Amino acid sequence: MIGSWDRPAAARRLARALHALPLSPPLDAPARLLDLCVLLAAWAGRINLTGHRTPDGVLDRLVLDALALASVLPPAASIADLGAGAGFPGLPFAILFPERRVTLVEARERKHHFQREAVRQLQLANVRPRLGRSEALEPELHGGVIAQAMGPPAKTARQLLRWASPGGWLAIPAGERPPALGSVAGVESSELRPYRVPITGLSRSVWIGRRAATGG
Repeated sequence: MIGSWDRPAAARRLARALHALPLSPPLDAPARLLDLCVLLAAWAGRINLTGHRTPDGVLDRLVLDALALASVLPPAASIADLGAGAGFPGLPFAILFPERRVTLVEARERKHHFQREAVRQLQLANVRPRLGRSEALEPELHGGVIAQAMGPPAKTARQLLRWASPGGWLAIPAGERPPALGSVAGVESSELRPYRVPITGLSRSVWIGRRAATGG
């Protein structure tokens, strides 16, 4: 199915999505995002990386979701993606923002190996995949930390705090129904941001908190 993929049509769809979002990606970003779609679809046909087994499925349900999410998050010089799976949203973030350092944290070896292959093939010098559970690894502090589908939101927020610099942001994306979090110790402010994915029109939301700037 990859061999018969209509890449020009996908490129036009991706261009419309990028045009609809307040992003300024580098000129090579669209081609690299499409290459990522092809690579993941090829790997997904061999091992269980994702339920999306075609480049179009990866584009519409993973890449476009990541682009929409990137458009509503605050800026950060570095981002950690905890429980990154096959590398989403971290890999698209790295393509969109080559000046930002991106760390992918994943405990499952197959998905970690795919991340390493994607970094190699797409020449993503700003990405570092790390193998292990985020709660067990020695954390590196980042200006932004994100986690999708890692478990109960309150527990996830506590894991994000370990990887966030003082004053850095934490993000927990969700579907149309936002994640339910009360106050979280160590988080000085938080908000819920709804957003919509271009082309697919899917409604999404994200909880964004700030780690208390206790370090002066």
